[in-house]
Amino acid sequence: MRILRGAAVLALLAGPAYAEMPNVNIIPEIEHKTDEQKEQDRIREKAYRESLRKIPDAKGAADPWGNVRGADTPKPVKPVSKAGHNAK
Repeated sequence: MRILRGAAVLALLAGPAYAEMPNVNIIPEIEHKTDEQKEQDRIREKAYRESLRKIPDAKGAADPWGNVRGADTPKPVKPVSKAGHNAK
């Protein structure tokens, strides 16, 4: 009787843990494409590549604040580091 109770307790404890495990299919079904599907894929890939060619090349870096700054306002200059100079 004790063994039966122990087995029932173990089964109740293992139930939730088993339910949380993902369903993993180690050997998935292999789907083969027909010749018609392969041809449709080729056409779709060709259209995609042609559409990529139509996209214009990106321009160089732009100054987003260029219109806000006045023409006479100097652009910020990086400070010169003194580490390279020999000070005596």
